[in-house]
Amino acid sequence: MNKFELQQRTKKFHVEIIKLCENFPKNAAGFETAKQLIRSAGSVGANYRAACRGKSKADFIYKIEIVLEEADESLYWLEVSQEAELIKSSNTEVLIKEANELVSIFNAADITAKKTETKLISKSLNLKIRNNSYVFTKKKQNPSSITGYKKYGQ
Repeated sequence: MNKFELQQRTKKFHVEIIKLCENFPKNAAGFETAKQLIRSAGSVGANYRAACRGKSKADFIYKIEIVLEEADESLYWLEVSQEAELIKSSNTEVLIKEANELVSIFNAADITAKKTETKLISKSLNLKIRNNSYVFTKKKQNPSSITGYKKYGQ
């Protein structure tokens, strides 16, 4: 799945959540839950689009983590809605499945981005990981690149 397909998928998720929330009860619990659910589902799509336009790898990671949090929050509100029996719709199960999949996708994206970020940083700073901590190592230097270097006997 490419980024454009995932953008469409997150937008569709938001639209389906809005449609689901139209059927919530017109009471305090229904209004509050619908509001939270629509807000978090909308944030998934909007923040994913922002992540795709990230200015740097660090910016992308920061925004993907927001997307992950919002996808997980959407899942939470869907589960609460189902358990509180605010809505009796077969679409709720489908949306819970979709929210779970989005959480998995964005969690994997976050992990992958952090791994590549760590590799880039450690390579540029010449860091190695030993005993779960970073250790600076000396760069190997070609002796012939040192000014005034002469091999013994020359």
